[in-house]
Amino acid sequence: MKKGEVARAVVVRTVKEVRRKDGSYIRFDRNAVVLIKPDENPVGTRIFGPVARELRERQFTKIISLAPEVL
Repeated sequence: MKKGEVARAVVVRTVKEVRRKDGSYIRFDRNAVVLIKPDENPVGTRIFGPVARELRERQFTKIISLAPEVL
């Protein structure tokens, strides 16, 4: 990334809690995003830390497969 360049990203972890369909809530200690290309594949080849299960519902399967843990 160059300075001033606009990028697309997917939020994979948020400090603000997210309500799930079963009524439970999930939140993380820090916010995190994954930069994506226009074809919705990640720019990088590694993802550190857990990601939310809701990414699977939004068809980000490549991010899910790279993540070490899905919560």
